[in-house]
Amino acid sequence: MKAIWAAAALAVMSLGLSGCASTLPDPGAAAPVAAAPVGSPVARHGALSIAGNRVVDASGQPVTLRGMSLFWSQWAPQYYTAQTVDWLAQDWKVTVVRAAIAAEGNDSALFHMERELAKASVVIEAAVANGIYVVVDWHAHRNHPEHAEYFLSEIARRYGHLPNLIYEPFNEPLREGVDWSRDVKPYHERMIAAIRAHDPDNLIIVGSPSWSQDVDIAAADPLAGENIGYTLHYYAATHKDGLRAKGDAALAAGLALMVTEFGIVEATGNGPIDRESSDAWWDWAEANGVSWMAWSIGDRDETSAALVPGAPVAGWREEHLTEGGRILRDRIRTANIADGY
Repeated sequence: MKAIWAAAALAVMSLGLSGCASTLPDPGAAAPVAAAPVGSPVARHGALSIAGNRVVDASGQPVTLRGMSLFWSQWAPQYYTAQTVDWLAQDWKVTVVRAAIAAEGNDSALFHMERELAKASVVIEAAVANGIYVVVDWHAHRNHPEHAEYFLSEIARRYGHLPNLIYEPFNEPLREGVDWSRDVKPYHERMIAAIRAHDPDNLIIVGSPSWSQDVDIAAADPLAGENIGYTLHYYAATHKDGLRAKGDAALAAGLALMVTEFGIVEATGNGPIDRESSDAWWDWAEANGVSWMAWSIGDRDETSAALVPGAPVAGWREEHLTEGGRILRDRIRTANIADGY
């Protein structure tokens, strides 16, 4: 949830495209289709879809993706590189990477749309080269529909023909004053229409109020359409049985879930690592076939960061990883190698 970042962004948030850079980028050509490397996750599974409450591959078999989220793109831009994605795919054995494209604050896509689109493109194209999946996350806590619609439309127009792509149109809607049916659902309907104008079938994973925790409320009034799933965010030292019960309720109601962001620490992104709660969450996700992406590939001086301050963009040795980074690398490698990656 990283509530500290939400509070910091409040004073500088933008409300419309008039607050964007003076000109938005000209449309670029769609990216060419490239064959996924032999044996890679995308070569093995192809385009993903949703059947019932599960994510399945092109053969209809359930798929659980495991990987990492990059940190806010305006605060850790050095890791939005092909080298970082290559290292995560080849050394950490991730099957998915999440690009958290910042949509809060002055130094974000709200004011630097072309720059942030370029960062997303680097991550997408590196994921394609490695044959892994990529979640493109509009990393916002507040509703910026004009900006989000433009960004997501451009991503869909350029890359929607690729099987690697997964959309996350709203990272973490806030709790106070935010209602699923009144506020968040209509926003998602608008974003889904914008994406589907260019990309008819790739997964769209939507957020819910209370920092993407109200999946049970969304389940009572779900979105219409194909291949729409719901994200559930947790931080293990803060969120425990009560939030898993909300996830259970959503699954029982037929929603497909992904954990596109979680931490093994507190919801602030800091504090001690909670191994017991982290293991309980991992057991729950694996038992339910729920994909997961950990927060985060960044070098900020906090316990949720996988890298120590000043870590290089790739080639990380043990001394470049925090305690959390070592735990996450081991967990991802162990699970994905066991699945044959």
